[in-house]
Amino acid sequence: MNSSSRSSTFNFSEPALGLIAALGAFLTWGALPLYFHLIDRAVSPWEILAHRILWTAALLGIVVVLWRRTDRLWRVFRAPRLLGTLALTAALVATNWGTFIWAVVNDHVIEASLGYYINPLLNVALGFVCLGERLRRLQWIAVAIAATGVVFSVVAYGQVPWIGLILAGCFGFYGLIRKRLDVDSVTGLLVETLLLSPIALAWLIRLYAAGGAAFGIAGPQTDALLIGAGVLTIVPFTLFAAGARRLQLGTIGIIQYLTPTLHFLTGVLVLHEPLTTADEVTFACIWLALAIYTIDIVVSQWGTRRAARAA
Repeated sequence: MNSSSRSSTFNFSEPALGLIAALGAFLTWGALPLYFHLIDRAVSPWEILAHRILWTAALLGIVVVLWRRTDRLWRVFRAPRLLGTLALTAALVATNWGTFIWAVVNDHVIEASLGYYINPLLNVALGFVCLGERLRRLQWIAVAIAATGVVFSVVAYGQVPWIGLILAGCFGFYGLIRKRLDVDSVTGLLVETLLLSPIALAWLIRLYAAGGAAFGIAGPQTDALLIGAGVLTIVPFTLFAAGARRLQLGTIGIIQYLTPTLHFLTGVLVLHEPLTTADEVTFACIWLALAIYTIDIVVSQWGTRRAARAA
C-alpha cells in the first residue's frame, strides 16, 4: 500500500470531525465533577474559581498570540460598548463557574446536573420571550412539562432547586447575550476572563494574607490540578467551537445531554449523593420534556432535509 492510499484511509469527513470534537467537549465537561473532587477538599471553591479564571486567561492569551488573533482582542478593547457587554457576560460566567464548583465541592452534583438538563429548554423559552422566536407545539409541551416539574418540587416538597436554576439561568442568559455580539467565542472568553482576573487576583492575595491559600503550599499535585482547571476550560471550549462549525444545531442539541447525564451518574453512582423524592419527580418531568424536545429536533431536521432534497 503506497503512502497516498494510507493517508486517505485516515481522512474524515467534516461532519465526522465535528462529531468527534463535540463528543470530546461534552465528555470532558461531563468529567469535571470528578476532576474537582480530586482537588484537596481543604481548598475553598472560591480559590478554585480564582485559579480557573487566571489560568484560563493566561493560557488562552498564549493561544490567541499563537493563532495571531491579537488584532481581534484590541478591537474589543477599543469598543467601550462591546467591552461593557462582555463585562456583563463575564459576571454570568463567574457566577456559573462558581456555583458549579461550590456544588461539586459540597456534594450537590445531582442538582448541578439538573441545571444543564434544564438549559436547552430554557434557551427555547428565552428565544420566545426575548427574541420573538416562534415555538412549535412540541416545544411548548416540553417547556411546560419542565416548568411543571420544578414548580411541583417547590409546592409539594418545599424544595427550590436553586443550584440548577442558577446554573441554567446564567448559561441561558450568557448564550442569549453572546449571540448578539460581534465577537468570536475564543476572543470573547479571553476578554471575559481578563476582566475577571483583577478580582480573582485580589481574592488570592487576600487568601495568602489570611494564611488560607493552597497554591504553592498544599503540594505539587494540588498546584497541578489548579492549573489544570484552566486547561480543562480551554480544551472542551475549543473542541465545542470546532464541532459547532461542522454539525447542525439539532445534532449539537441532542449530544449535549451527555454532560448532565455524566454529572447525574457521577453524583448517584460514584459520589453516592442521596436522590430525594423531590429530585425523582423533578428529573422525571425534565427527562420527559427533553424526550419530547429531542423528538421535535429530529422531526424538524428530517423535514428540513426532505425539503432540501425536493428543491
